[in-house]
Amino acid sequence: MDLSATLLQKASTDHSERERGEAFSAVRSPHPMKILRLAFALALASGITAILIYIAGVSQSYGNNGISEDDLRALVSLRSDFQKCVKANGLGLEALAGRDYCEVVIQFPPDTLPKWRDPKTGELEGLSFEFNLCEAVATWEQVRNSTTILTKEFIDALPNGWEEYAWRRINKGINLNRCENKTLCLEKLALVLPETPPYVPRQFGRCAVIGNSGDLLKTNFGEEIDGYDVVIRENGAPIQNYTKYVGRKSTFRLLNRGSAKALDKVVELDETRKEVLLIKTTIHDIMNKMIRELPIHNPVYLMLGASFGSAAKGTGLKALEFALSICDSVDMYGFTVDPGYKEWTRYFSESRQGHTPLHGRAYYQMMECLGLIKIHSPMRVDVNRVVKWVPSRSTLHAARIASEKVLRRFRSEDDPLGACTLVKKRHTSQVKSTTGPRNVAVKHQQYVKGATMYPLEHSIGDGVLCMVPKD
Repeated sequence: MDLSATLLQKASTDHSERERGEAFSAVRSPHPMKILRLAFALALASGITAILIYIAGVSQSYGNNGISEDDLRALVSLRSDFQKCVKANGLGLEALAGRDYCEVVIQFPPDTLPKWRDPKTGELEGLSFEFNLCEAVATWEQVRNSTTILTKEFIDALPNGWEEYAWRRINKGINLNRCENKTLCLEKLALVLPETPPYVPRQFGRCAVIGNSGDLLKTNFGEEIDGYDVVIRENGAPIQNYTKYVGRKSTFRLLNRGSAKALDKVVELDETRKEVLLIKTTIHDIMNKMIRELPIHNPVYLMLGASFGSAAKGTGLKALEFALSICDSVDMYGFTVDPGYKEWTRYFSESRQGHTPLHGRAYYQMMECLGLIKIHSPMRVDVNRVVKWVPSRSTLHAARIASEKVLRRFRSEDDPLGACTLVKKRHTSQVKSTTGPRNVAVKHQQYVKGATMYPLEHSIGDGVLCMVPKD
């Protein structure tokens, strides 16, 4: 090969090597814009993949419970409206989406300074609280359809009701050997144990539950409160000397253990002496003695109740539960739910430690944004205030059906008794109420086919006991 040919071959080889080198260099060091485009494409692909995996996982998980696409849409709609409602009405609270369609987190503003400490751990109360909307919608619907008064027919209908349950509602009942002597147990319960429920769902129209917060002294709600069909008060909260703030009317009074032991003092709080007294714990020999010997003519009953776990506590929640079991609509006053709320206060005495005040405020806001109650407070004084973005009845209805599937509380939309976990026939022909039935109450009784629904408490298993009319 001559010199010219050799040089030509070398030049060709060098050119090819340069091309390969440039190509390799281009792969190693692409243009910055190409890097951005590539990164965006990868991120988009990853995001879409994650969403598809999540949707597939949710569909597969809920599909096992019979959840349809319509059910998922109902839960999404519920959560969306709920978040808007909390933002519009929560006075600084915000509802964040949780881990699935049911869970939300109600968040306080970061500059909130909690004051309450857990007496066991010494830790300050947190600023965010998780709630399960599916659980709340399904459980409160159960409350709306149930009676919350303990009756003899309830105990009789339970499997081993006297041996397993009745003694638990008697102070020091453990000494009664599981009601081995049924006559003795019945004697201790007789004064507070009606045969059948004295009240039925929807029996009353507009009801107000009055808490004991010191915030009541900031507003003159008295006349407004007296305008309700039913007024429910708590424990030893006085009326006299405070009527400008808390009203004069009182229909029911819910009592904790301490207040119940002072029945003789409690009955004097209502000048009409007609308050119905509801004890949320147990009957005590001292109470029986006062009822017999004073005597106390007020009706006195023991409460049943749904199981809310650790979601919310206190006499206030039990009062709302009772109200929702007998009333069309429920408004609440004196629960201290405005910003700056850090501790329990009382309008008639010094502050008390109480429990989880921020958690309570978040829970009551959840109730308002599920359409269960309406909150009145110093920052919500307009009686005509409209609670914005409350989910519509159709949304709540669809979400309730979906929630029952998620929670495996299967119930046919056309069969209200599908929620019953225990069904027994009633010995008497019908439930007697203390007042004439309203049309709404009559329609509800027709809807549930004349049945009475009782919540089964944790101690005897969750669910619903249904007493149906005898043939």
